[in-house]
This record gives sequence, C-alpha cells and structure tokens, in this order.
Amino acid sequence: MIAARERVIVALDVPDRARLEAFLAQLDGRPLFYKVGLELFVAEGARAVEAVRRRGGKVFLDLKLHDIPETVGRAVASAVSLGVELLTIHTAGGREMMRRAVEAAGGHTKILGLSVLTSLTEADLVADGIDGGVTAAVVRRAKLAADAGVPGLVCSPLEVAEVKKAAPALLTVVPGVRPAGAALGDQKRVATPASAIAAGADYLVIGRPIRDAVHPAEAFTAAVAEVAAALIGTVPGLPS
Repeated sequence: MIAARERVIVALDVPDRARLEAFLAQLDGRPLFYKVGLELFVAEGARAVEAVRRRGGKVFLDLKLHDIPETVGRAVASAVSLGVELLTIHTAGGREMMRRAVEAAGGHTKILGLSVLTSLTEADLVADGIDGGVTAAVVRRAKLAADAGVPGLVCSPLEVAEVKKAAPALLTVVPGVRPAGAALGDQKRVATPASAIAAGADYLVIGRPIRDAVHPAEAFTAAVAEVAAALIGTVPGLPS
C-alpha cells in the first residue's frame, strides 16, 4: 500500500540549481517523491538528481524519451545509473521501443509510458490524424504499454478510471492535478487531488500550485491531507 505522503510527487519545475536548492529548502523535507523534468535536467543534469538524493528524496525523472529503440535503451541505462525510481518514455514510440526501455531498466527503475499530454485536446488529436477521442487514444496506448511490459502509465485524471479498467496492473501517475480554485495554466485535462485518487490514480504530480504557493511546505501538506481523506473512502485502513 502506498501512503498518502508518498503519492504526492512534487514537480521541481525550476530553471537552475540555485532555484532548486531554494525550493527544496522551502519544502522543508516534507515530500518523499520529487519530479525532475526536462527544463531542470537540461540545465543541471545529474546534479539535479543528486540534490534531491542528498535530502533523502525519491526521483521521478520525467524526460519523455522518444527515439529509435537502441537510442532509448541506452538513454534508459544512463538514467538507471543515476538511481532514479521512475522514468518516462513516450508510448507513441511503439511496442519495440517500450520493450527495449523496460529491458534496459532491468527492474531497477520503473518505466512509465506517457499516453497523451495533458495539454492536448481532442481537436489536437484530430489535427494529427488520431480519431476516436482522447480517452480512446489513451486506452489504446495503455494496452500497448502493458503488452510491452511497461509497468506504469502517465495519463490525465480524466482517463485514469478507463486505464484501470483496460489494464488494471498498470501503475498510474497522474499530472494535471489542481486543488480547487488553482489556476489551470496550460493544462487542459485536470482534476482535484481527491477526484483523481477516487478515479484510481496511484501517484499525483503537482507542480505550480505548490511551487507558487506563499508557503510551499504547507501547500504540500494540504494536498496530502486531501489525498488521505480520499483514500479513506476508497481503500479503508490505508495508512496516511
């Protein structure tokens, strides 16, 4: 069972190491899991991961790898050497690319297949020649990921329930989570922490609502409290 505090992954959406260290200090060691994304990793590389590690945190490395299977396999091996717990690849890269990523991870790092970006809408998919709607596309890619041996999927909170029905064994990591009243930014398919958990999300990724709060540590604690309350109604007896 995953405790509520571990289910809230804080996105370290900052541009450099100085801002990273300041943000980590503001969080006061409360989170257990942190997301290092593309902006920060391009700027700081392994040093960003090491900064989180020094504070005892777990790392979700969100690079959304998408290339030929050999290149992705080698990139995954490099990420594994950093000791990260979670790593993203694009499901659009196909079954063989995903299979190679899982093979390269060797069970040391959990590979997560990105289904459809939370900034995209049905109109965006239609413009790219993908018919049937966002949910159908996410479910198709979830099944493909599961078939390739990928242990987890990144999807929006609006699709997580359907993903759990289609591929129950997949771990679901859900971005686009916004507490009630928070600004949406460029996210299009969003939900509150409570509704995402009720739909079946295993982990929630929360960025700007925590990063831009006056007191980030308190904002994190409030999100955990909302998750814990939701878990009581979905899985009785789960530790918070």
